[in-house]
Amino acid sequence: MLSYDELTSPERALWDAFPEGRCVDLCTGVPEEDRVAEGGQWGPERTVRAAVIVALLQGANTAQPGAVACLRLAGARISGHVNLAGAQISHALWLEDCWFEEGVDLSGASTQSIAIVGSRVPGVEAGLIRIEGRIDLRRSRLESGSASPFHRRVTALSLINAHVSGAVNLNGAEITAPEEWAVSAGGLVAEGGVYCQDGFVAHGEVRLMGAQLPGGLHMRGARLVGPGRRGVAIALDNAVASTLDFSGGFIANGTIRLRGARISDHLTFEGAVLNGPPGCHGPSLVALLMQAVDFDFTLARPPSGAVDLRGAQVSYLHDNGHSWPDVVELDGFVYGSIKRDEAGERREAVGRQDSVARRVAWIRRSPGYSPQPYEQLASWYRKAGHDDDARRVLLAKQRHRRQTLSPAARVWGHLLDATVGYGYRPWLAGVWLLALTLLGTLSFGTHSPHPVQRGQGSPFQPLVYTLDLLIPIGGLGQRTAWYWSNGGLQWLAYLLIAFGWVLTTAVIAGVTRTLQKN
Repeated sequence: MLSYDELTSPERALWDAFPEGRCVDLCTGVPEEDRVAEGGQWGPERTVRAAVIVALLQGANTAQPGAVACLRLAGARISGHVNLAGAQISHALWLEDCWFEEGVDLSGASTQSIAIVGSRVPGVEAGLIRIEGRIDLRRSRLESGSASPFHRRVTALSLINAHVSGAVNLNGAEITAPEEWAVSAGGLVAEGGVYCQDGFVAHGEVRLMGAQLPGGLHMRGARLVGPGRRGVAIALDNAVASTLDFSGGFIANGTIRLRGARISDHLTFEGAVLNGPPGCHGPSLVALLMQAVDFDFTLARPPSGAVDLRGAQVSYLHDNGHSWPDVVELDGFVYGSIKRDEAGERREAVGRQDSVARRVAWIRRSPGYSPQPYEQLASWYRKAGHDDDARRVLLAKQRHRRQTLSPAARVWGHLLDATVGYGYRPWLAGVWLLALTLLGTLSFGTHSPHPVQRGQGSPFQPLVYTLDLLIPIGGLGQRTAWYWSNGGLQWLAYLLIAFGWVLTTAVIAGVTRTLQKN
């Protein structure tokens, strides 16, 4: 137990100020001398032992009546290891512009609000902590410390399974663990949200898997640099949040992983840059089975890696000309509406001249063939009242599917496409019928055929004769009553009969397919 007599001058000042919650400021007022980065050179007049801080927070100097005890210290060099693991702390802690010789261990502690602002700390371990208030690490620089015998992986900030009734404030902080986890906060519950804005930088992976963030995750303008060998900038697998904000110049040099994440309000990447893992070909965004109400993917420039949205569900999708890379996984992706950002205005993506062509090209960025993206897009067009566009999408689906079939099936597919557009363009059959009718009428009208039986049957009529050849079912009495001695016209008659059967079969097959799908 520390005694008052063995305390140094700055430690006595802190000891005396603690019961009344007064702040002890050891800064000199000279900017060059107060730079936290140079805190390792501060002398004894600005040094406070970690043991003194631990003793005060654990009740070494009782509060005075009528005052609220609080540890407030600024501009100090803190020597030794601040070990408060498992402690029951009933006082708030405020440390500003301090330089820590060793890391801070708050794992398993129960405490009031904690603020370590503008300071340099070799790691903060706060797994399983319970904070009745907020944790404030604004403008601080956290670096991974040395590994312990029990932990192979080194983390600059650990909040694994922590519970914070307020917010986690990391605005302006720089957290560095280049080859490891910059932030490890799996299972974190932050009722007031997590704030990583105002120049926040993380060198290393940010892990928030399974986190519960009713107040959201706000990373507007942040910069994330994932570790090179794994390439994940931030992992939010199975996280539950009201908002995920990666907008306003947000930059990620690594994969953003949102597998199974559930966002009750909006997920935004407006103006973001997704570079993907540095030095490799990994994906820029992985959002398998992600759920969100509003998904804003209006990026500043196209992602360098693939975007995986398989199985994701969103109510509203916003995109622009920079949203999609060369590879987009869309199988199982469900959306209720699409709005496109053009020249700062967001409008429904239906009704535009190139809307269908652009959306089909978007689907074709997916590797291989899958019918679901086409069906989803067609469903959206139908709900918007654009049935013609929906049919164009379904026609594009059949053309894409045709590439996966056997040669014989591809030939039949080309025939269906040319004649009736797979049933989505039945008017093509009318065009073919009209053209063949005109051809037959003009060709047969220049010559006179021979009657099969003289004096019987109706007079020869080129138009009716041509129609009789083209219509395979029933008969108009002309085809059986006349024949040709001219070989060319006879072969034309055979050809028209064959075309009639092909057209009829194609119409029946195409219409049947359309009825089955709709």
